[in-house]
Amino acid sequence: MQSFSAEVLRIGGQELHFLVDETQGSGDLVVFEFMLPANALEPVVPHYHRSVDEVVYGLEGTLTTTLDGQKHSVRRGDAVFIPRGSVHQHQNLHEETARALIVLTPGSIGRRYFEEIAQAVSVPGKPDPARLKEIMLRHGLVPA
Repeated sequence: MQSFSAEVLRIGGQELHFLVDETQGSGDLVVFEFMLPANALEPVVPHYHRSVDEVVYGLEGTLTTTLDGQKHSVRRGDAVFIPRGSVHQHQNLHEETARALIVLTPGSIGRRYFEEIAQAVSVPGKPDPARLKEIMLRHGLVPA
């Protein structure tokens, strides 16, 4: 059995703790813990994945996942399946931190994508939307 240490990536106020990234195993799976602080929105616009399915499993607090226009409250023990091609976005509309386990398969949207997004949003002022879109498209995410 191979074990992996959780590596942390910060994007604004959110944290991603990678358990399995695209460089480990066959590259068919990416797994990370997603932490979104109170009253926060993930830094990318609503989007869909061209060829990746996503599962969101609630660990703590309440994460609101909007999937094809319908809001889902993901609490501890709840899960939402986001099939490739479905428009989605995550936000925390509550006063407590939300934590979820995210599984992406195949693992083509991995740590490298999130590192590039982190760099693009860590600029003075507002991030360049054209730059964010370019990064997203290159990694198989399509802004809605």
